[in-house]
Amino acid sequence: MDFIITEEERIFLLAAARETIAAKLDKRNPVFASIRRNPDSSLLKPCGAFVTLHKGKDLRGCIGRMGAVLPLEETIKQMAKEAAFGDPRFPPLGKDEIQSVKIEISALSPMEICEDPLSVKVGVHGLYLVYMGRSGVLLPQVPVEQGWNLDEYLEYICIKAGVPPKSWNKPEASLSVFTALVFGE
Repeated sequence: MDFIITEEERIFLLAAARETIAAKLDKRNPVFASIRRNPDSSLLKPCGAFVTLHKGKDLRGCIGRMGAVLPLEETIKQMAKEAAFGDPRFPPLGKDEIQSVKIEISALSPMEICEDPLSVKVGVHGLYLVYMGRSGVLLPQVPVEQGWNLDEYLEYICIKAGVPPKSWNKPEASLSVFTALVFGE
């Protein structure tokens, strides 16, 4: 990535994500901590990002935006709400779950077309596959968490996209890579 997120900014983003979720559960307007934002702050830069919720060792929600549309701070707030209440794989987060959920943020670099899939570095590169009108994304930390090697990683991106095995290698497929700054509670 071409920018850094300071420790103070990381703490702020994690607190903002949690406050966004808590405020929706409490049916109130969120109250965010204040942070000094200089003009170079990463919080103000457009950045794709994902917010992942974990309950113990289990995934509880994960939603993100690949592209840089909004400033990072706003993207995180929106994705936190979506991860908690809009991930179609899970029921909306309940008030009784908020204290047991841990938040993880992945701020994404711009995507680059992957000319050689065998050059993908497991644990460094995230994958984004588009094929036959379908798409799927896997964050860089996923294959490490799952213990996958490169072959498994490439196959699981096909599963995630809902396309046949080895689709990543088809001439009509578009496989992109990206990196991420990943931090959490």
